[in-house]
Amino acid sequence: MSFDWNDIPLLLALARQGTLAATARELGINPTTVGRRLQGAEQALQARLFLRENGRYRPTSAGAVLIERAAALQGDVRGMLSAAREEDRRVAGTVRLTSVEFLIAHWLVPQLPDLRALHPGLDLQLIGDNRDLSFTRHEADLALRLARPQQDAALVMRKVGELGYAVYAAAELGVAAGASWQEWPWLGYDDSLGHLPEARWLRQQCPAADVRLRVTALTSLQRACQAGLGLALLPCLLGEAGGLQRCSPVLLHRELWLLCHRDLRRTLRFRALADWLAARLQADAGRLAGVSAGGARQPAGAAQ
Repeated sequence: MSFDWNDIPLLLALARQGTLAATARELGINPTTVGRRLQGAEQALQARLFLRENGRYRPTSAGAVLIERAAALQGDVRGMLSAAREEDRRVAGTVRLTSVEFLIAHWLVPQLPDLRALHPGLDLQLIGDNRDLSFTRHEADLALRLARPQQDAALVMRKVGELGYAVYAAAELGVAAGASWQEWPWLGYDDSLGHLPEARWLRQQCPAADVRLRVTALTSLQRACQAGLGLALLPCLLGEAGGLQRCSPVLLHRELWLLCHRDLRRTLRFRALADWLAARLQADAGRLAGVSAGGARQPAGAAQ
């Protein structure tokens, strides 16, 4: 027979109250249950813990040692639980957020001073990665992704915005108002990224395009466009930040999804960061979708 650790509060209560009836009232159980569990504890430990004298129970020497150690243990456990609850209630600690690199660099990082002022105890780790990092393997805590993931019972997900894409060029390239896009060199993606919606758009809408340069990162695409090497379909956020000339209206939208593991959403620091991100994305919805930038013009004959 093994000792039941749930009997520790009962033994402490019996030492305080001195009778089965009073102990039962404190714990909200039957006096018979108190006596039975006391007997079971003594059998498990093979030691007499209490003696009954004049209707009251007092600890034996073995019982006194157990009561002293059990009281200290109970205090440690209460302190541990209190610290855990306090930690859970503070917006503090580490949160790992993953997203595509350009969104972190060009949208999130400029917002971080406000987040730091609001939650100075938050330790944010940013992971720029195009891969869908695993929540179950604890590779990330939150994710901001450009597509709705496959249904996963472990994930809590919400759509938090859209990214608009338009055609951009360097002003010095001199894209004429009446020119067709087919007359200009294009910048595109490496074949390994051919599955992306923006890569499919270029293949479908400009099948005869002269693609002079293919890259694997949006920042490289932006830099090549700034250098005047050709036209590029870019997120409006990136195109406007690069001082490029927009040559079309918004032609493509990609959804933004905020993901969190279901088990983490009850922890305050994860919930607070998720709510802050959602609010900032909503406030910046026009810029992200590309509808707040003016001056767009589309050459005649451009693909739609």
